[in-house]
Amino acid sequence: MTVGIIILAAGASTRMGTPKQLLPYGESTLLSYTIEVALASVCHPIIVVLGAYAAQIRSQINQLTIRIVENSQWSEGMSSSIRVGIQALDTAIEKPQAVVLCLCDQPLISTQIVNQLIEVYFQTGKPIIASEYAGTLGVPVLFERSFFPNLMNLKGAEGAKKVIQKCGDRVLSVPFAEGIVDIDTPEEYQQLQSLI
Repeated sequence: MTVGIIILAAGASTRMGTPKQLLPYGESTLLSYTIEVALASVCHPIIVVLGAYAAQIRSQINQLTIRIVENSQWSEGMSSSIRVGIQALDTAIEKPQAVVLCLCDQPLISTQIVNQLIEVYFQTGKPIIASEYAGTLGVPVLFERSFFPNLMNLKGAEGAKKVIQKCGDRVLSVPFAEGIVDIDTPEEYQQLQSLI
């Protein structure tokens, strides 16, 4: 019984002005750090969805145990990257029974929170386990396979939150206060640097 993980890293970082996936963070980059978190978790397989700057970013990633897929329609928004990730997951030899969706711009994500989502899923049987922060539910979030069609049907800029909001009674939350920190602008990145 496996749980896969999809790291969504296809965006153009327009507000940042430079690929935020490659911004230095700790001893690596924002994306490499997120990949390390995934590698240290119980998730398998690990799928990274690239789009804008795909060639540049791919050359910076050298882990052999992850699968990189490219979303040529990345400009359509988050939904297109989720679709590409789910399709890649469904071609895996071992079909996971659930998936964790996460972003590469939540720098305080940890292996602990990823594993906790999975642990709560197996303990409770609830089909959606979402992170709770700042009065909202969001990513990282676990979806059972039965919700893959819902994810595939998202449109444009819609993301996991749309499915979470529609299925409130089937969602359980795990507190992840640090989830509020995400990096979209140079100012937010500077604030992050001061935290490290």
